[in-house]
Amino acid sequence: MEATTIFTREPVVNRKRAITANRLIAHGPDVASVVEALNALGEVWPTQHPVFISLERLVPTPDLMQWRPPDNAMIEIPAQTLGHPRTAELLAELAEAGIHTCLAWWRADTVEPAQANWRFTITDARKQPSASGAPGVPLAWGLADIQAFQGAMQQGFEGASGWFFLHGNPPPKALTPAHGQIVRLLNMVRNGADIKDIERLLKQDVAISYKLLRYINSAGFGLMCEIQSFRHAVSILGYDALNKWLSLLLVTASRDPAAPALMQTAIVRGRFMEQLGTAWLDESHLDNLFITGAFSQLPLLTGTRMEEIVEAMTLPEGICDALLHDRGEYAPLLRLARLTEGFDGTALAAQSAELQLTPEQVNAALLSALGFADSLTA
Repeated sequence: MEATTIFTREPVVNRKRAITANRLIAHGPDVASVVEALNALGEVWPTQHPVFISLERLVPTPDLMQWRPPDNAMIEIPAQTLGHPRTAELLAELAEAGIHTCLAWWRADTVEPAQANWRFTITDARKQPSASGAPGVPLAWGLADIQAFQGAMQQGFEGASGWFFLHGNPPPKALTPAHGQIVRLLNMVRNGADIKDIERLLKQDVAISYKLLRYINSAGFGLMCEIQSFRHAVSILGYDALNKWLSLLLVTASRDPAAPALMQTAIVRGRFMEQLGTAWLDESHLDNLFITGAFSQLPLLTGTRMEEIVEAMTLPEGICDALLHDRGEYAPLLRLARLTEGFDGTALAAQSAELQLTPEQVNAALLSALGFADSLTA
């Protein structure tokens, strides 16, 4: 049977905007289709944080028990379905199996089952602005921007789910010294500078050197030996691969304690594009796809206009075209990555079909990218 369920996602953050969970929204015709899609994701399932599973508009039924959730999975039960007999049956089976649940779309007048034990509650803060009386850990949803998030925290919420942190940020400014140092390193690597000159610049910032080696030696890179120094990295990887990892370093250079959600978003976009790029672009383009996705969030991460960032760097034309003008061979995959960040499953499925990508490919790339990003931003 051809898969018809496709997933979008959003992060869940605490009061300090640190990531505490990931939320997957299943867009499918029925619960059986969602179960089929979930069962296909075991090998790429992200394990760093809890994962909320939303069935979007579907009524949760015992059919969901045909999926064996990983230990960190949590099933969302919409408040509107609590009176449905099939949902009541599912709740009993979930409790017996020890599977955690989250109450979605709670309101002050919600009538809860007597035996319910919710770990989290998701509330549309536009309709229910106060968390007073909410069971479990109350999370706000539907927030427009950072200012709305701050207001929700004052109303008793302990965190939020959604993309509010992409909006309401301070106006653009010049690149910070930390970002500028990495940009200089990137330009040197791209221009094939002598290893001694690059090492000299790296030694000026021990933190950059340490973080670069940590990333290169991470499980996601899959090396068979541990890289001990920049010179060793060049001999093993070459300049092209190091360019990718310095780009990752630029994305994660922010010292703002509230930046992890932005960093995760940037890395997920990059890894997602890189993985799907294998289906329709030559291998030589994959690092550029990663950089395009990751750099798409640089204006928010650095507080600098995209035009200034691109002007300061030596970037291939394809990356510049996608970032500045939404055109060129990398732009369609960047659009696809952005479409995974929301509730419009129809648009995501249409863009996937246009790129001749199946829902299975998109779902696997999304979850694999999410696990990769979480391992680097933890």
